[in-house]
Amino acid sequence: MKWINEKAAGYVWVVVALLLPVALLNYLDRQMLAAMKFSVMTDLPDIGSEANWGKILALFKWTYAILSPLGGYLADRFSRRHVIAASLIVWSAVTWATGHVATYDQLLVTRAVMGISEAFYIPAALALIADYHLGPTRSRAVSFHQMGIYLGIIIGSFSGYAADHPALGWRWMFGLCGVVGILYAVPLFLLLRNPARPADAAGRPRTSPGGALGELLGNFSFILLVLYFTLPALAGWIVRDWMPAILKAEFGIGQGKAGVSAGVYWVAASIFGALLGGWLADRWTRRTARGRIYTSALGMVCIIVAMFGVGYSPATGLLGFAIAFLIVFGLGWGMFDCNNMPILCQIVRPHLRATGYGLMNLVSISCGGLADWGFGILRDQQVPLFGIFGAFASVGVLSIVLVLLIRPRYVDACTAPVVPSSAQPKPS
Repeated sequence: MKWINEKAAGYVWVVVALLLPVALLNYLDRQMLAAMKFSVMTDLPDIGSEANWGKILALFKWTYAILSPLGGYLADRFSRRHVIAASLIVWSAVTWATGHVATYDQLLVTRAVMGISEAFYIPAALALIADYHLGPTRSRAVSFHQMGIYLGIIIGSFSGYAADHPALGWRWMFGLCGVVGILYAVPLFLLLRNPARPADAAGRPRTSPGGALGELLGNFSFILLVLYFTLPALAGWIVRDWMPAILKAEFGIGQGKAGVSAGVYWVAASIFGALLGGWLADRWTRRTARGRIYTSALGMVCIIVAMFGVGYSPATGLLGFAIAFLIVFGLGWGMFDCNNMPILCQIVRPHLRATGYGLMNLVSISCGGLADWGFGILRDQQVPLFGIFGAFASVGVLSIVLVLLIRPRYVDACTAPVVPSSAQPKPS
């Protein structure tokens, strides 16, 4: 390994830095739509009801979910770099088009296509990071990448102010983001590199779609991880997609303030939680292979407590009470979020990581779409928030049991970091 020079070794963090803006953009459009809900519904009156708005949110998730395994499989079978770059280009075009829709049906179409583009990004990106970070820095590397997601949510939370501004508006925001994405796709494609093939894949035939699916579904720990990944996400999607509208309605505040209150505080706490969770998991894993599992479970405890608090907050009439528990939610979410791919790496082989994460997305986001739609129906029926969030918290208790049943099969590597394929030594 003498040929790994300092520049090549540092590239493992360059990969994370290159992907962070893409993660930011991917989540920026989701939060913008949530923060600008009232402006969009006013401009497109044929949306009509809360249930229809929930359907808009759900359709994106269902498309995203259904195609995530395909995106993951293509990233495992071919080039992660190409899948990521293509995803960004499509995302940019669809984001620009969203700012030009004229009807409810057109908005449904753009959200569905957006789901296609984003389905190809996350599995490929997290698998690429895991390929470069072999173990000692894996949770931290994923946590830095997730910071892009959190920053996207924070920036998107301010978009309510742009929507309310007479010279800007909600359409301007989507158009601007689409242009930014196209411009960034060029340096991303030029600078991002695939790593050398993992040692696990050397000399092995490429796995067919049926073979990959059979191996993953035959792995009991993988099934447990899918369920664990899904149950907390139900609450996570409600917080992301509905919290601005909830705070506006329950506390009588403006759209801009509601967007900031619903997004900035808990996401800022998520950044801290991800950094803490990544550091703790990497250190804990030096002592036990279950360190990442234990760290994630601690984060889940915070999420459960937060759900009860957020649900009860309207009864207090205090916006600060709701924000305080959203901060607790964010702390727990960051610890949970940064360890899902690292735990997956402990139970499946390297060349199935993106496919496995895609299947996790399929189940989790499909259920998240149902949660969004169902939440809209429950709001139309005026079901108390405490009852809704209490149910999500109870589901979180079950998820802790599931993650503690997972048994790692592969020990994290403690070898030197891998290098891009272009840096491989030439045969003498």
